[in-house]
Amino acid sequence: MKNPRVRFAPSPTGYLHIGGARTALFNWLFAKQNKGQFLLRIEDTDLERSKTEYVDQITDALSWLGLNWDEDIVLQSNNKSRHEEMVAKMLDNGTAYRCFLQKEELDKLRLASEQKKEVFRVPQTYRDLSEDEVKELLNQGKSFTVRLKVPEGETEFTDLVYGTIKVQNKDLDDFIIARSDGSPTYNFVVAIDDSDMNISHVVRGDDHLANTPKQILVYRALGLDEPIFAHLPMILGSDKKRLSKRHAATNVQEYKDKGFTATAILNYLSLLGWNPDSDKEIFNQEELIESFQFDQVQKKSAVFDEKKLLWISQRHLTDMSVRDTMNEIYKLNPDWGDGLDWNYLKEIVKLIKDRSKTITEIAEMSGLFFQESLDYDQDLISKTFNEEAVAILADFKSALEGCDTWNRSEIELIFDNLMAQHDVQIGKVMKPIRVALTGIAFGPGIFDLILLLGKDICLKRTRKLLSILD
Repeated sequence: MKNPRVRFAPSPTGYLHIGGARTALFNWLFAKQNKGQFLLRIEDTDLERSKTEYVDQITDALSWLGLNWDEDIVLQSNNKSRHEEMVAKMLDNGTAYRCFLQKEELDKLRLASEQKKEVFRVPQTYRDLSEDEVKELLNQGKSFTVRLKVPEGETEFTDLVYGTIKVQNKDLDDFIIARSDGSPTYNFVVAIDDSDMNISHVVRGDDHLANTPKQILVYRALGLDEPIFAHLPMILGSDKKRLSKRHAATNVQEYKDKGFTATAILNYLSLLGWNPDSDKEIFNQEELIESFQFDQVQKKSAVFDEKKLLWISQRHLTDMSVRDTMNEIYKLNPDWGDGLDWNYLKEIVKLIKDRSKTITEIAEMSGLFFQESLDYDQDLISKTFNEEAVAILADFKSALEGCDTWNRSEIELIFDNLMAQHDVQIGKVMKPIRVALTGIAFGPGIFDLILLLGKDICLKRTRKLLSILD
């Protein structure tokens, strides 16, 4: 486990998926904990779907999360000649062969097996041809794929999550390592690239479990050192189906845009499949590096719960300093609070942040302090104001007009008098006043809110709403 070399190998066919980010995180934590290296390889051999813009987005998302890689990025497409060289080597050493079965033939054989309700196996028709027989078919211009000669016996490996896994080789077809156009296949190039990058541990989603025996056979056919494997549980939606947009946002950029901090995202992702064997759920980056263990990664699929993410996000915002919170707001909106006094902005954030779940919530709610007048939602007004609530608000206005000392004790006294005057509990007093002063039915402590807004703004908003109610 000392000084491991691990890699994250996304395909640039879209934004960084939340599941991919979890895989990158577990690789990164393992490397950092054991004084190893975390590498990044972009698997861009799908020329039709791979786009440079997605490469940039993936690297930007990883950098935002703080999952920095230790060496230059490897582009898989740059290794084409190396892949072709290794295909040729396997043909030369007899561990692979040219298969001249055509697609139409295979389709007919597959259909026949389905009709007989038999498991389809690719026939090894061309596995043991002589060199002369192969040359004759090549001279005829017949197209071919290159297949690995799967040996007899079994393929066994030990997975850090799943333990010992054995696969009977008779259950594997001689799988293709190079297509008819000469392009090598995924399971082949991944093994070659991992070997060339000296990857010691391959950490990835368990949807790759079925690929692992094939990749091990490539290592063995070429006499290459095999890495240690660790397959992570899938991330599912609330309906126990693969996580998709119908469950929640699925890429890192969306959560960044929503105002989640990188620390909160990393904390939540770490708990998707990893159980720290304690009640602790809030971790910073250093605590994750210190605590993470593969023997605590579960085989059971993890369920993505956005409510839990919001709870973790709120906890991190509560612990975050006001200055750091303000810096996060400026990252989302550089013009936030433009022209206003820094100390005033600081007091606004201090008042709001502990009750907020995201940076976006803080930025949006802070707008209440940036304007003199509000636009009120008619439905909220209708639900909030009956005759009693209007009377309470009118008496609040009168009390403010006669208030000469602006401090918390004076504001609390106004509320005490309103409760006594109308014979109601504090909730009956707070709700109409909060709606009048903020336009919403929730928010920070009402006394601190009133003090920060100031007497003039409170009076203007109260008078405006009373005129609307009239």
